[in-house]
Amino acid sequence: ERVFLKVAIGDEVMAPIVLGLYGVDCPRTVANFKALCESTSPALAYRGVPVHRIIPGFMMQSGDVTRGDGRGGTSIYGGAFPDESFLFRHARPGVLAMANSGPNTNTSQFFITFAATPWLDGKHVVFGHVVDGMTVVREIERRGSRSGAPSARIRIVDCGSLERTKDEALAYARAKYGAD
Repeated sequence: ERVFLKVAIGDEVMAPIVLGLYGVDCPRTVANFKALCESTSPALAYRGVPVHRIIPGFMMQSGDVTRGDGRGGTSIYGGAFPDESFLFRHARPGVLAMANSGPNTNTSQFFITFAATPWLDGKHVVFGHVVDGMTVVREIERRGSRSGAPSARIRIVDCGSLERTKDEALAYARAKYGAD
C-alpha cells in the first residue's frame, strides 16, 4: 500500500512524499495512518497538520491532529492503541514510524527519519518508508534545529492513498522473504 503527503514550506507547496506502507505486518497501524491520510474530517485528518518537530540528522515529526504541537493526537480506534510489531528496524533514512510517549501509546503522530536511528528499534513501530520524495524530506530537514523547533511554517496540505505498483510489491517481497 502507498500514500502520499504533500507539504508546504511557508507558502511553497512541494512535490509529494510517497510512502510505502507495511500493511501485511502492521495492519492496525497502517489502517490508522491510511485512514488519517484519506479523511476529509477536520477533526481526524492529516490535512492542515503542521510538521511540529524537526531535528537535523535525526527526524521530522508530524501527525498531531488534535493540538498541532506534539502534545496531542488520537486514532481511528478512539485514542491510543498498542504497539503492533517491532519486525522492521530504523535502519536508514526515510523510515516511517509511530511517535509515542512509551509502550502502547500510538495515536496519530508519526516521524520520518533523516538517518539510521537504531536506538529506536523495539521502542517505535516502523510501518513504512519513503518510496519517492526524499528530496522534499531533505528540504524539511534543512528547516530544523537542535531543539526541534522548525525555522519555517511547514504543514501537510494534501494527502491520500495511491495504488501499489508491481515493482513495489516485488521489492517488498524480496526485502521480507529474500525471494525473487
